[in-house]
Amino acid sequence: MIRFALVLSLLTAASAAAAPPRVLPDAQLPNDIRLEPLKDLDGYFPFTPPASRAEWQKRAERVRRQILVSQGLWPTPTKTPLNPVIHGKTDCGEYTVEKVYFQSTPGFLVTGNLYRPKNLAGKAPGVLFAHGHWADARLSLSTDAELRREIADGEERFEAGGKSRFQSMCVQLARMGCVVWQWDMLGNSDSQQLSMQLVHGFAKQRPEMNTTENWGLFSPQAETHLQSIMGLQTWNSIRSLDFLLTLPEVDPDRIAMTGASGGGTQTMLLAAIDPRVKLSFPAVMVSTAMQGGCTCENACLLRVDTGNVEFAGLFAPKPQGMTSANDWTKEMATKGFPQLTHLYSLFGATDKVMLRRGEHFPHNYNAVSRSAFYTWLNRHFKLGQKEPVIERDYQPLSRDQLSVWDDQHPAPKAADPDFERRLLRGLHQDAQKQLAAEAATPDLFRKTYADALDIVLGGRLTEVADLQWVKMHESDRGACIQTTGLLRNNRYHEELPAVFCSPKQGSGHTVLWLSGQGKSALYAADGSLHPDVEKLVRSGATVIGVDLLYQGEFLADGKPLMRTPRVKNPREAAAYTFGYNYALFVHRVHDVLSVVNFVKSRERPPRLTVVGLDGAGPWVAAARTQCGQLIDQAVIDTAGFRFGNVLDLADPNFLPGSAKFGDLPAMLALGAPNRTWVAGETDEALLLAKSHYQMANAGKNLTRFTGETQQLRATAIDWLLTDTGK
Repeated sequence: MIRFALVLSLLTAASAAAAPPRVLPDAQLPNDIRLEPLKDLDGYFPFTPPASRAEWQKRAERVRRQILVSQGLWPTPTKTPLNPVIHGKTDCGEYTVEKVYFQSTPGFLVTGNLYRPKNLAGKAPGVLFAHGHWADARLSLSTDAELRREIADGEERFEAGGKSRFQSMCVQLARMGCVVWQWDMLGNSDSQQLSMQLVHGFAKQRPEMNTTENWGLFSPQAETHLQSIMGLQTWNSIRSLDFLLTLPEVDPDRIAMTGASGGGTQTMLLAAIDPRVKLSFPAVMVSTAMQGGCTCENACLLRVDTGNVEFAGLFAPKPQGMTSANDWTKEMATKGFPQLTHLYSLFGATDKVMLRRGEHFPHNYNAVSRSAFYTWLNRHFKLGQKEPVIERDYQPLSRDQLSVWDDQHPAPKAADPDFERRLLRGLHQDAQKQLAAEAATPDLFRKTYADALDIVLGGRLTEVADLQWVKMHESDRGACIQTTGLLRNNRYHEELPAVFCSPKQGSGHTVLWLSGQGKSALYAADGSLHPDVEKLVRSGATVIGVDLLYQGEFLADGKPLMRTPRVKNPREAAAYTFGYNYALFVHRVHDVLSVVNFVKSRERPPRLTVVGLDGAGPWVAAARTQCGQLIDQAVIDTAGFRFGNVLDLADPNFLPGSAKFGDLPAMLALGAPNRTWVAGETDEALLLAKSHYQMANAGKNLTRFTGETQQLRATAIDWLLTDTGK
C-alpha cells in the first residue's frame, strides 16, 4: 500500500509537471473588469472636467478626432457640387417658405424647407433646425385632440400654430430676422432613398449585403469602413451648413444650430466638429444617462470612453443652451450640467452655457423650450427682440405646400438596395483615393493613418506607474528559471496571467511570445519547453508568455472563444456594442501594450522582440502602431489575414474601422523603421510597407519569409537571433 501511494504520488507530480503552468488556482478566473457585462447606451456616462485649459485642449482634440473617425469623416469626403434646386415659394407676409433639395454627395439628396425673412436690412443670422424622431416631422400636423392636451399642459399656446412645433420654430425665427433651413432626417418625410425601417428600425443582418464588394449598411464591411447611417446624417448636416452659407444674405459669423431628441444628437455632433457653428442649442438630449437609442444615433467607436456631455463640452466657450424634460435628461441639473459649467469657467465664460429645466414636460421641443432658444439666440446674436422672446400665432402650411416633390420635381426611387450599394461604393472610393494620396508621403501617412488607428485601436499606452507585477511561483526548470505571476493594470482594472522563462545568464534580450493559444504555446505537449522557446532561452533571451483576454486562464471551460460578447440589445447593429466598448481585438492589443510597457520600463530596458504566430500576428502589427519604438523587432505571421474579409460581427477579429485605413498592410508599414520579419504576405501586399521602410532608409530592416511553411518557425527564430549579440 505504501509503495502504491508513492507511485501514485510520483505519477501525479509528473502529470502536474507535464501541464503548462497555471498562475491562478484551477477554475479561478482573473480579476479583470472586462469579464463583467458590457456597457450599453443606457449606462452611466459621467463627464470629469479637466484641471486646466491646456489639459482640456489636449483631450478635446482627441475626442473631436474620435467623432470624425467614427462618422466616416476622416478624411473629410470630397465636397462635390450641391446643385441645389429651390422652388415653390410661398409668400406668408413677413417671410417666405421655399422647397429645396440638393446633393450632399452625387445622387444623395437632402430635402427640406427654407424660411427667409422679407425686407432684410443687412446680413441675417442662419439657423439649422434638425428635427429628430417624429413621424413625417417636417410635414406633419397634430390632431385636434393631441393639440388640446398640449395646450392644457402648457406645452403649446395656439390652436392654429400649435399644430406643428417644427413650423412654429421656423416661422418665429424668420420673424426675428433669421434665415432657417429645416431638413429631413434620413427615411423621414421627403427623404426616402433609404427607408425609415432601414435607417431607424434596422434589426437583422441582411446576408445579401454582407459581402466583400458592394456591401450595404450595417454589414461588417460597412463597419470596418466606418460607413453608417449616423455618419451619413452627420455628413448631411455638414452639407446643410454648406448650403446655408451659399445664400448671400446669410451672415457666416452668426450661424446657429438646434434640434431636439435625435435632432439634439445631430446638433451636438455638428457643433463639436464644425467651427462654423457659432451657437448651439441641443434640446432634451445632453445627459449622463441614455445616449441615444436609435440606429441613427449610434456609430462604432463613437462613445467609447466618452459620452454626450463631453461632446457638448467640445463647443466651449461658445454660447450653448440646452433643455431637460421628464426623460433621460431629468437629472442633468445635478449630473452633467455642473461639470459643463466648470469647463466653461476655465474660459471665463460661465454666462455662455445655460440649462432650461423642464422636467414637468414630456420629451419634446415645446413652446416653453422654444422660447428659451429664441431668447438665447436673441441675446448672443444681438437681434434686438424684447425678452423673453415668445411666439405669435400663424397659419401652418399644408403637406402639399411643404413637400419638395411634385410633377415638375419628381421624387427619386425610394428604398433602392442598388442605390444603397452605389452610395457606399462611391464614398468608399473617394476615401481610398484620398488615403492613397496621403500614404505616399511619410508625414501625411503617419498623420492620417496613425491618427485614425489611434482611435480605432483605443490609443492606450499605459503609464508605468499603473502596472504591477505580482509574482506567484518560481521554479528551476534546468534550462531556465520559470516565474509565474499576474501583470496588473491598476488604472484599467485588468489582470493578465503570465509566465517568464529566464536564462540563468541573460543576454539583455527579451522575447514576448504571443500565440492564439496564449501562454501555453511556450510548452510542448509533455509540458517541457517548446524546442523553439528553449533555443531562445539557451541564447540568453528571456521568453514571456501571456494569456490575453479570453485566452487560457480567462476561459472557464478551456475552450477557445469563437464569438465575442455583445450587449443585450436584440438589434443586430454593431454600433450598440462597439459604439460603447472596445472590440476584443483592441483589448488584446491593449494587453500586448501593457506587457511591452512593463518590459521596457526596467532600469536597463532590454532589447525587445515581439513574436506573433498562430493567429497572433495581427495583434502584434496593431500594437506596434501604438507604441512607437518600444518594440525593437517583430516576427509577424499574418497568414494573409485581412480585416476586410471578416464577414461576421461576432468574429473575435472583427474591428470597426480597420479595413478603411489600409487594413493590415498599413499597420505593417507603420512599423518602419524597426526590424520586422513577415510571413503570410506577397511582395505586392507589402509594397506599402517596403516604400515606407525605404523612405526611412531602413529597407534592410523588412524581411519577407518566402520559404516552405514547415520552415517558418525555424527561419523566424534564426532571424530574430541575428543582430542581438547572440
